[in-house]
Amino acid sequence: MMNKYCEWVLIFMICVSVNGFDETEFHYNTSEVISLLEASSAVAGPKPLLVGLTLIPGAAAKGAVCLDGTLPGYHLHRGFESGANSWLIQLEGGGWCNTVRSCVYRKTTRRGSSNFFEKQLAFTGILSNKAEENPDFFNWNRVKVRYCDGASFAGDSEDKANNLQFRGQKIWLAAMEDLMSKGMRNADQALLSGCSAGGLASILHCDEFGSLFSGRTKVKCLADAGMFMDATDVGGGHTLRNMYEGVVTLQGVANNLSPACTSKLNPTSCFFPQNIVPHIKTPMFILNAAYDSWQVVSSLSTPAADPNGAWKACRNNPGNCSPSQINFFQDFRNQMLNALEGFSTSKQNGLFVNSCFAHCQTERQDTWFADDSPVINNKAIALAVGDWFFDRSSVKETDCPWLAVQAV
Repeated sequence: MMNKYCEWVLIFMICVSVNGFDETEFHYNTSEVISLLEASSAVAGPKPLLVGLTLIPGAAAKGAVCLDGTLPGYHLHRGFESGANSWLIQLEGGGWCNTVRSCVYRKTTRRGSSNFFEKQLAFTGILSNKAEENPDFFNWNRVKVRYCDGASFAGDSEDKANNLQFRGQKIWLAAMEDLMSKGMRNADQALLSGCSAGGLASILHCDEFGSLFSGRTKVKCLADAGMFMDATDVGGGHTLRNMYEGVVTLQGVANNLSPACTSKLNPTSCFFPQNIVPHIKTPMFILNAAYDSWQVVSSLSTPAADPNGAWKACRNNPGNCSPSQINFFQDFRNQMLNALEGFSTSKQNGLFVNSCFAHCQTERQDTWFADDSPVINNKAIALAVGDWFFDRSSVKETDCPWLAVQAV
């Protein structure tokens, strides 16, 4: 049965279809639609905690700047009581820019300039300060690191001619250094998390994060909607691979990728999580929708890959998909599960793959922990992540395929 968020995803897909999109900016646009949906859902419920912005002092001197050269930043809400010495870092998502044109455009948005950062952000879901909304992490030090580089905090280059700074790696380092100075170096427990492009960033930086701490600190990582697959689109092409190749090349990402991966594969391949997770040593939890709505719309069945519009009805509403189209998505699900097979056999790792057509489930209250949240084996996402982090139980949850869900 779909929860409220899964139903909203269908609305968001229809909105995108009606309004059209630029593929290089599509991830940014869809995040805007989801933000509107979040705002509409917040009206009826209790007001969330609003947390102020902190720009990182001294970041510019280290070369750690947004695409337009402005200072990076984060939002920090201090922990209290039993969570005063525990830290949760959430890396913001928001797509990528793979061309000079798309990166120049991002400079006019909060995805490329702190001039456009919100001064306050609502902390909901995994960032909530209420035990009834976030049972295991509500009283931790909780941080939302803003995303303004366009390469999942991994680039290190510049384009002087177009006044573009590709400094995601330096932003990551500057943010961690600043947070360590504010008490994180003494953490008893630390969790690096992220959603979408931030979920990919949590995968890319997981072992780096672990290396910041002494052996006495319990350190783990969580990737939400970060399992972007190197999959063939409906036209037989590789839409996402082509985009990633542009990101990696333009932003100088190669030197910041896993050497264990790049010693065997090309840099673009090593920007795909399926080729990174086998090499991660720090315990990690992968949370993903098997039919990830962003990948369905902007990687697998884009208008460019479907020039005759055969997939338009299915793309707008999964209920309109033909049997052969459903089989295509089932194959995508199988590719994801196969890519995670070795990962899931490790005792230290956790897995929660549900059958929503969704994208990002930790930051939204209705998917993280609510009365109608998605569950697998009667376990909500928040409880699954908590059980895994605190070693209360092994969590390797995979939902039944979509066809089985529809039959219920």
